[in-house]
Amino acid sequence: MTDASRSRRLPRLRRLLALATDNWPARGYLAVVAASAAVMFLFPESGFAADPLLLTAPLSFLGMVLPFGPGTKGGGAVEASAVGFWVGWLLLCALVNSAVLGALVARSTAAAPSGRRAPLPGVPDPAERPRPRGARALLAPAVDNWLARGYLVVVAAALGFFLFAAYVLPDPGFAGIWPLMATAPVSLLAVPLSAPAEYSSLTWLSPLVFAVVTALAGLFNAVLLGRLAHRLRVREARPAV
Repeated sequence: MTDASRSRRLPRLRRLLALATDNWPARGYLAVVAASAAVMFLFPESGFAADPLLLTAPLSFLGMVLPFGPGTKGGGAVEASAVGFWVGWLLLCALVNSAVLGALVARSTAAAPSGRRAPLPGVPDPAERPRPRGARALLAPAVDNWLARGYLVVVAAALGFFLFAAYVLPDPGFAGIWPLMATAPVSLLAVPLSAPAEYSSLTWLSPLVFAVVTALAGLFNAVLLGRLAHRLRVREARPAV
């Protein structure tokens, strides 16, 4: 890694940590996650053991498909390393979600630095360009950055596999778990919303309702990730030279 790339990543990491800790909603979320993790370790047999996974979804569900985590067999050192890896992954997921929440409530840094260069003749100032409004402005963060677009690709792949399994394969099995985990926690509403069609004469409609709800949940998550990406790109004002 070059010094230039390292210098670009460190401010973004500091910005991520700042968004995750410099406002009360984000700190409150971290406190709730920490409390749920403590309950999970103190009362592993209780019904609250899965709360940390739900609170840090959807990233936390990715750990369920990794071959290394709680329950790994292989001796004390291996099991301790697996639990430590899982705790670290859960902490990272909590920080990302907290930063997303912080990006939603943080004040916009729209004020330009005093030492900003004047725009070139004939080139409009970016601050004066018309911004999209309405639904377009609301959904723009889901498609105008690589972080959100990459997430949408994962969601589309999970939904495509689910629809293929539901309408083509003779036994879809648990194909719905993939879009459900990829778009959690909002996607948890897809289960009760698609259940009425499942137990009626319109059984073919249930997978479609499930897919629509999870797709909307994925779009919602992509908007949040996009807003976080925008915040991470914000640079501190530099003095004029």
